[in-house]
Parts: sequence; C-alpha cells; structure tokens
Amino acid sequence: MNEMSKIYIAGHTGLVGSAIWKNLLSKGYTNLVGRSHRELDLMDRTSVKDFFDRENPEYVILAAAYVGGIVANNTYRADFIYRNLQIQNNVIGESFTHNVKKLLFLGSSCIYPKEAPQPISEEDLLTSPLEYTNEPYAIAKIAGLKMCESFNIQFGTNYIAVMPTNLYGPNDNFDLEKSHVLPALIRKMHLAKCMKENNWSGIQKDLRRRSLDGIGGQSTIDDFVFTLNKYGIFSNHLDLWGTGKPMREFLWSEDLADACVFILENVNFEDLRKGKEEVRNCHINIGTGKEISIKELALLTADIIGYTGRIKFNPLKPDGTMRKLTDVSKLKSLGWQYRVELDEGIRRMYQWYLTDQEESV
Repeated sequence: MNEMSKIYIAGHTGLVGSAIWKNLLSKGYTNLVGRSHRELDLMDRTSVKDFFDRENPEYVILAAAYVGGIVANNTYRADFIYRNLQIQNNVIGESFTHNVKKLLFLGSSCIYPKEAPQPISEEDLLTSPLEYTNEPYAIAKIAGLKMCESFNIQFGTNYIAVMPTNLYGPNDNFDLEKSHVLPALIRKMHLAKCMKENNWSGIQKDLRRRSLDGIGGQSTIDDFVFTLNKYGIFSNHLDLWGTGKPMREFLWSEDLADACVFILENVNFEDLRKGKEEVRNCHINIGTGKEISIKELALLTADIIGYTGRIKFNPLKPDGTMRKLTDVSKLKSLGWQYRVELDEGIRRMYQWYLTDQEESV
C-alpha cells in the first residue's frame, strides 16, 4: 500500500472500524472510503455491487458485522448467522469481482471450540464442538475465514483473516442487552454508582444519550428505578450474570487497529501458507495472551469507576465458555505486540464514555 491507495473500511463508524480509520490517518493514508449503514446496506447485494462499481477500492477491510454479547447471541440466533453471512458474501464476493489487491477479514476468537486447549492456537479450529450460545455467530465467522482461504487457494488472491480476542474501546456498544461484557459492565457500574449516590441527574444524562427500554432522559425517577432494577442495577448492589469464574482476555481496540494495519502493510497470504501440506488455519489470532476472571474484572472496574456498592453474581445465569485465551505466538513472530494494559484501557474507556455523554447533551 501507499499513502494514496484507496482503502475501503466496511464498518468504519464502529468500535473496530473507527479505530482502524484513525490509525490509517495517523500513518498518512488519506484516500479512505467509508459508508454508514444508512448510506450502504451491506446485506443488499445490488447496493454493494453498485458501491464497488463506483468506488473501485484497491484494499478492503471488512470490519462490519452484526455483533452482541451472550444474551443477544443466544436470543437472536437466526439474525447472527444470516446477517453476517450476507455481509461477508457480498463484500468478499465484490472484492474478488473488482480485483481488490488485498482484503482483511475480521472474525472473532469465538470461532474456537468450547473445550479447546488453552491458550488457543490457530490450529485448534474445527477440532471439537463450539460453545452453544454463540454457535450461529461463530459459524458465520468460520465461513468468512474459509471463504478468504478458499479464494486464495483457488484464485491466488491475497485475503487475510484475523481473529481478535474480546475488544473494548471508544465507540463501543453500550446497549445492556446486546453489548459485550466490558462495555456492559462499565455502564452498569456507572449507573449503579449514580443510583447509590442518588445522582438522578447523572442517570438522566446517561439515559438521554442511550435509552433503555424506551426510557430516556425525560422519564420519572420511578421509571428509572424500575428499568435499572430490571438490568440488575439497585441502590445498594449490582447483580451480574454467572458465577464470575470464567476467564477472559481483553484487547484495547486501538491496539487491534494497529495490528490490522501492520498486517496489511507487512504480511501476505503466501507468508502464512508456507510449509503447509494442506493449506488451512492461515488466519492470525490477535490478542494479549493474558486473561482475567470476570469477578476480578468487575472488582477492577469498580475501583476505577469508584463504585463502592456490593457486587453479586447470579449462578443461575449462563457463564458461557469458561476460558478463551488466545495463543498469539504467530502474531509475535510476525513482529507485532500489544501496548495498552487492561487497567489503563478501562480508565481510558470510562473517560471516553463520560466525555461522550457530555458532548451529546
């Protein structure tokens, strides 16, 4: 790539895409193309074709996806497999038709088996059953990975798939039904802190920016209390799902963006297939190689936010996969390593969350 290469970032307003966009700009890439969902529905094949016909990008980063946490994954199973397959098929298919020089496909570490050995290597893909609650999403992402791999083998394309661990950072999704664990935890703890301190203006400001069940900033205190209680947020304690025992790995989104741009600039599919009799598992894990229990994460987040109420775990709710630590030795061997530690990342993310609320008022 050079600074004037036309690069299309699908999903450029989201957690991952916005971080990649920012990273590319910081490195001098100025010919960037992005479209919001309102401007371009990636599930509409005709619209995607028309977009590629007009823009004819040289490089494509597929960071757009239909994502959510354990509740959303298990509830909207058809949405997760159908929407993600549609998006992937359209963008990867048109990238091939329009002779894109290089494509980067972003998947997820949930592609790996529930009982995979720890840390999870790229070679563990498809070795045993997936975790049930996110199986449809995982299958869609595996299909995208295999599509990239198969186009490379059959047609000599240069499509690379990367599998990030759990991500967090600016522009994350804080919807308490559909978000991932860390943004949900930060928001719940912020609201619980406000409630414990009788800071109703703080709750009002939060719900004005991001409503809950249709409850916004103009609702009554009774409405606030009823809705927050529904999500486990009480005046003297916070209820969290599961036992708190599962271990998770977290990566700051801007570190992921830096890894993605590094791979685009320095790594080709041919580098990843060398020495393989059967060309498979050429994707790259992106993570920190460190893990923390959900209970420890909750305590760390409480300390950073300043929440002093009780934290209770509900063992009747699902835990999901107990461990999901990625083996990042392949990425390290290629020359990249993360920078932002978890405590610093949570501080940055909470500050961003508060600033985003202020700017929305």
